[in-house]
Amino acid sequence: MTRTATRSPDDDIPFTSRELFGRLWRDYLSVHKWRMAGATLVMVIEGSTLAALSWLLKPLFDKVFVPGSGGSMAFVGGAIFGLFLVRAATSLIYKTMLTRISLKTSTAMQIDLLRHLLTLDGAFFQTNPPGSLIERVQGDTNAVQALWSTIISGMGRDVVSLISLFGVALAINPLWTAAVLVGAPALILPTVLVQRYVRRKAIFVRRQNARRATRLDEIFHGITAIKLNQMEEFQLARFVEIIRSIVRAQVKTAMSRAALPSLIDVVTGIGFLGVLLLAGPQIAAGHKTVGDFMSFFSATILAFQPLRRLGAMAGTWHVAAASLTRVYTLFDTRSEILPPRQPVAPDPERTEIRFDNVHLSYGDHPVLRGLSFTARAGSTTAIVGPSGAGKSTVFNLLTRMIDPQSGQITIGARSVTDFTLPALRELFSVVTQDATLFDETIRDNILVGHSGIGNERLRAAMDAAHVSEFVDALPRRLETPAGPRGSGLSGGQRQRIAIARAVLRDTPILLLDEATSALDAASEALVQQALERLSRGRTTLVVAHRLATVRDADHIIVMDSGRVVEEGTHESLLKNDGLYASLCRLQFSD
Repeated sequence: MTRTATRSPDDDIPFTSRELFGRLWRDYLSVHKWRMAGATLVMVIEGSTLAALSWLLKPLFDKVFVPGSGGSMAFVGGAIFGLFLVRAATSLIYKTMLTRISLKTSTAMQIDLLRHLLTLDGAFFQTNPPGSLIERVQGDTNAVQALWSTIISGMGRDVVSLISLFGVALAINPLWTAAVLVGAPALILPTVLVQRYVRRKAIFVRRQNARRATRLDEIFHGITAIKLNQMEEFQLARFVEIIRSIVRAQVKTAMSRAALPSLIDVVTGIGFLGVLLLAGPQIAAGHKTVGDFMSFFSATILAFQPLRRLGAMAGTWHVAAASLTRVYTLFDTRSEILPPRQPVAPDPERTEIRFDNVHLSYGDHPVLRGLSFTARAGSTTAIVGPSGAGKSTVFNLLTRMIDPQSGQITIGARSVTDFTLPALRELFSVVTQDATLFDETIRDNILVGHSGIGNERLRAAMDAAHVSEFVDALPRRLETPAGPRGSGLSGGQRQRIAIARAVLRDTPILLLDEATSALDAASEALVQQALERLSRGRTTLVVAHRLATVRDADHIIVMDSGRVVEEGTHESLLKNDGLYASLCRLQFSD
């Protein structure tokens, strides 16, 4: 089952428990099957010690305490002490093994989920906020982490303990055992109802956790705007609303999960009352010994805790199942950008770009309406027009962050869909208005993961982008941290680092999207010089609002409402006295 990448991650696919556990086993648990088998064997040993302990109470009472004889004391006492030593050793071993399995599994799931997310197209990330995706990768996988130890210990230790303890109880007196279990059928219907309720609430809590993560991401990302617009109380109120809904749901979930163990307590209490009514007269008449009763009583008392844990295990599974559902829904989301069936290699010498009758809509909102133009190889083509004309969308289509509904886009007479995404994007260097920097050093932000670049080449790129001018004045130079999202640098410095990246990429096509619009005059002059140097000999597309930056372009395309309305040089468009001339008059009215 698949979902398109434009779906919200809250549109969870309904999985049955069998489907979830089947995928979980196939994808993650099967590689640990021998470790799990070893842990289960150790837990079987630990679970069996409880039955052995309850059985040893019969000779302890009948041969030591009641007769007042100490002859068997050493043997029985030594046996009981040995059982506790075995329990201590087996508990240490299986808990360590299960912790290893839990951490390895959840870590592998996080890595796989992030790897999958990185394959999805731009449309997916336009509709799914970062906070929600962070919660999926981190929160949902961590919520599953405790599942392995709960399920495996339940199936290994607790089931074995329960079976062996009730085996001891049956060996002593089947009628007493039946009395203990007389109320068990009454647990069936409440168990089914509680499981459904817990899973429904758990899904709600996971969704609210995603909303909380999204809200925090937006608050910290927009902290300057929040303070300047005095939105602190408003944002806090929205956060508090989400938190309170999570608390209410978690309290209801906890109450529901606690209901089953509580019901088991009531049913067990009824059973013990029945046993006392049956056992009292038999012991008084001498048909049963005190050792029989104490051994039976201990077996049923010791069975009480594994029975409660097994009752709570259903709730644990359904909470984890809610997270697993969200994780596998995301795994089943597929990118709408499909790879070519017969890929071809792009020719870096042939870089003419052509849009032919391209249409694109976001939902019911048309963005491009039959866009057609040609950008000649080796020249600079500027794309201008009013806001909302679809200018920046051109870059998203060209790099296949998204695909159009119809029309064709070609580079060197070959459709962009004929190239693999890595081969296509190897053609481009991109400098945008908001240069994306990471919380790494300046060196790492320039190299962005590329290895094998020598210091001479790096220095040449920095000089070409005017980065050396400010980096050499910093105490730590290239090792200076850029700060979260590059907050430790000015806007002009961030732009110059982005240009240095583009210089290092040395690609045949350069895409510039409002690269100087947010800069002061001094920074703009430096950045503009670097861009002019970078664009020489390359096929360059420039998206700009500030027409002063594109007057020297070889060709200017004027867009309005998703289509080309004019094209030509700066002088010819002014003579045409159309939209471009009107925009110039507005900007250059002084």
